[in-house]
Amino acid sequence: MTYAKLRIGQTIGIIGGGQLGKMMAQSAQKMGYRVIVLDPDETCPCQYVAHEFIHAAYDDMEALNQLGKQTDVITYEFENIDAQQLKLLTEAYNVPQGDQAITLLQDRLTEKETLQQAGVQVVPFQQVSTVEQLDDVIQNLGYPFMLKTRYGGYDGKGQILVQSQQDLEEARSLVTVQECVAEQFLTLEREVSLTATVGQNGQLVYFPLQENEHRDQILFKTVVPARVDRTTAARQEVQKITQAIHFIGTFTVEFFIDQSGELYVNEIAPRPHNSGHYSIEACDYSQFDTHILAVAGHDLPSKITLLKPAVMMNLLGKDLDLLEDKFSKHPEWHVHIYGKEVRKPARKMGHMTLLTEDINETEQAMVALFEGRDI
Repeated sequence: MTYAKLRIGQTIGIIGGGQLGKMMAQSAQKMGYRVIVLDPDETCPCQYVAHEFIHAAYDDMEALNQLGKQTDVITYEFENIDAQQLKLLTEAYNVPQGDQAITLLQDRLTEKETLQQAGVQVVPFQQVSTVEQLDDVIQNLGYPFMLKTRYGGYDGKGQILVQSQQDLEEARSLVTVQECVAEQFLTLEREVSLTATVGQNGQLVYFPLQENEHRDQILFKTVVPARVDRTTAARQEVQKITQAIHFIGTFTVEFFIDQSGELYVNEIAPRPHNSGHYSIEACDYSQFDTHILAVAGHDLPSKITLLKPAVMMNLLGKDLDLLEDKFSKHPEWHVHIYGKEVRKPARKMGHMTLLTEDINETEQAMVALFEGRDI
């Protein structure tokens, strides 16, 4: 289904007022649209750059209907929306992204089964509904393996690494609380991600392949372009995914590359993603620009051009504590502070992007800096 293109002055509603919502709103306003955001946090970053703020819980159907009535199109910044309520919104209002992707991706088991049926290579996995099934996991997948809750969880939450029998007590406790999915643990050569945008006319455009490093299961840095020649293979997997799952707007597929060079789809984020933030400065269109173009019903650019190689570093609370005094001395650092009211050591408070002619040298310097080894 397609909708009329939004005109200048029309209104985009955003469910979720975090940093992704804020950057969506900034792109939308640049294009001349009004923005209304709904979020339960009265201090959420997006409300300060929106024309109007609806302070309500994500499952407040009355407030969601209010958002629908006041806007010309609705989008979302994260995937923890109630899928059934999103379905009701989609039936009543203009929600080009629909509810299918959210419904599938909120359930790790359904996500993996859908991808497998689409011919996408995923890490070997097994459903774990009972404590007794852990014995089957050990026999079929072996140690070590990742145990992840079937529903919920992000940035490493709701998952544990089971390396030996000593970890089984913690694994049993997790399965007792919630049904899980076990995944074979891969020895990785590297992690990469591919951000893409689907337009309402079916147009599909890709951003450069992104090389990522996670620390404590939170994204630490992204290097672009990735220093591995797997762009074609990654795009082929993304094409299979878009044939199996309905997407409109920007989404990101995270991949593992193991020591033998095999490419596996890890997870899908059905909205703009942390690893795509570099695109604001480093590309001719940001991931937020193309997302707004898509949900607004406009044509996408024929391709995305990387203007200059880049290194993007996440700024957690502990990183701000370490580096804040240095920002004024480095105008070449493109610093984005999200405006969250409470600073916590492991909370994402911002990011910074460095455009460079030598990504290896810049990466080494930034890692040293973030580790407290001054440059």
